[in-house]
Parts: sequence; C-alpha cells; structure tokens
Amino acid sequence: MTGWVLERWSRREFIKGLTVSGAAGFVGAREDPADAEPPPETTRLRLGKWPALCTGPQYVAEQLFQAEGFGDIQYLTRSGSDWALKSLAASEIDVVVTYGTDVIRQIDAGGPIVLLGGVHTGCYELFGGERVRAVRDLRGRKVAVPVLGSGHHVFVSMMASHVGLDPTKDIEWVIQSPAGSKKLLAEGKIDALMAFPPDAQELRTKKIGHVVVASAIDRPWSQYFCCMIAVNGEFVRKYPVATKRAVRAILKAADVCATEPAWAARLLVDREISQNYEYAVQAMKDLPYNRWRELDPADAVRFWALRLHEAGLIKNGPNKIIAQGTDWRFFNEVKKELKG
Repeated sequence: MTGWVLERWSRREFIKGLTVSGAAGFVGAREDPADAEPPPETTRLRLGKWPALCTGPQYVAEQLFQAEGFGDIQYLTRSGSDWALKSLAASEIDVVVTYGTDVIRQIDAGGPIVLLGGVHTGCYELFGGERVRAVRDLRGRKVAVPVLGSGHHVFVSMMASHVGLDPTKDIEWVIQSPAGSKKLLAEGKIDALMAFPPDAQELRTKKIGHVVVASAIDRPWSQYFCCMIAVNGEFVRKYPVATKRAVRAILKAADVCATEPAWAARLLVDREISQNYEYAVQAMKDLPYNRWRELDPADAVRFWALRLHEAGLIKNGPNKIIAQGTDWRFFNEVKKELKG
C-alpha cells in the first residue's frame, strides 16, 4: 500500500475537550438501537482522509464508530488527486463521505462502489468577478479549476449546461490550484471559480469576488444531497451489519456537526482537515448538516445523473445508475431509528 499514511485515533484523543452537552450524545446516554443488533461482522473500518471540511462527519464519527463495535478504525491518506474513490473501488478503504456526483461518475464507469445515503446539501459556491453576475455570464469567460474532471470543474460544467451553455466550448478553463485561483480572482485575472469549504468562507470574509450561486440556499441545487455516503461493493455484500452501523455513526456525527459546530470545527483543525479554526466554524454553521432526514437520496441521484448527462460527463441515465450502484435500505432504517 505504497504512499499510504495510516492514522488510528485513540478514544482519549478524541474526547479531549468534548463539551458536556456533546458528550451525552456521543456516549449514548439514551437507549441505542445498536444494542439490539448483532455485532459487526468485522471490527476494522478503513476511511479516507483528505482536507475537505464538507466531509467532516466521517472524522467526527470516530468515537461513534467505536460505540458501534469497530475496534480498529483507520484513516488512510496518500498524495495525489482523485485517489479516494479509486481506493474505495480497489478495496483499500471501505467507506467514504464525498461528493455524490463523483460517485455517480465512478458507478457510470463500472466501478464497484455503492451509494448508501445522503449527509448534507449545498457545500459549493460559485464566485464571480465583475463580469459574472449569473451563470449564463460564464460564456467566453475564464474559470479556474484545479484539474479537468475535478469536483470544481464538474459542478461548474453542470451549472453551465443547465442554463444552455456548452462547458467544453463556451468556457475558457484555467488550470490552477484553489489557492492560486483565489489569488487570480482577487487580481481580476480570472472571471470565476468554484469554491468548497473553507475557501468559500475565506473568499467571503476577505470580500474577494461575490457569490453567484450558493448551493446551500439557491434552487434547484439546494434541494438535493451534495455529499453522500459511499461504500465498497464487496464490503456491503460481506458485512451488512457493519455497513448499517457505519452509516448510523456517520449520520449521528452529522447531527453533532449541526448542534456542536464549534466543537466539530476544533476537532477538524486538530486533525489537520482544516488549518483555520474560524473558517472551519463558519463552514460547520453554513453547511446544512441537519437536513439529512428531510431528503430522498434517490432524488439526488436522479437529479445529478441528469445534470451530469447534460454536461456530457456520464453515459448512462439515472435509472441505470440507481439500479447498478445504490442501496438505500440502511439509510432508510437509520432514518426511522433516529427520527427524533
């Protein structure tokens, strides 16, 4: 497993500094549905780790994974881009929280990955310069993305095609890192960029550009899950009890992010998911982690699959994607258990 860095987080490290109100929820002061279930078929759980605040629940859930019976929790990382889903498909990691659009593209390409449910909506924001006031204004403009095929590129492409633009012909793509993109926007050398937390929080704080679309509040984007739970197909087949327990821990962690944003932000900074505590706190407050009970993950897959197809980024329609790469039974069961 060349290039991997493995972290095991101890119980003592995790609960250090935990607030009194948060502690009750984490340790399960109330009767837990897990108590009536068989133990997980495996006590090892491997997750990806990369600096993305919007995937925070998979890190906040560490103690909750332990409560679900996972004694060996590993957070694995390696350098390079687009490694997490490739590693998930290769059975190097078991579960991730990531952009549903990225998972749909992997399923479309035949990857052995299964979507299990949604975590939150609306983590991305389109920022524009003086010449971009609406998505249609991207025609003929320079838009910075880290690499073609990245989440930044995919979301801009879907938004553009949704208003009738051809993202391959109507947009001049500038390949630049997120840090470099923010600098170029401030200098007026590009016209737009797609920002994810904490970049969106930094841009707004520093008044660089302006928000053209905020997917947490602007329709139709705000009505569908953005980040979702994905699992290796072999893992869910071999370990259905473990799969449900992992889903439950992640969704409980989403509730913690919603109710204890300052504590969750501190953990994410301590774990080097983010470098700036203030931006992390604002991101935890901005992201609608409390909406996972309201929305249907199948609706999200239909919506995103149609948008991806419009943009020429996948070949198959939503029905095939849903049939081939989704399993909502664990999400639906946990939603009933945690409906309070």
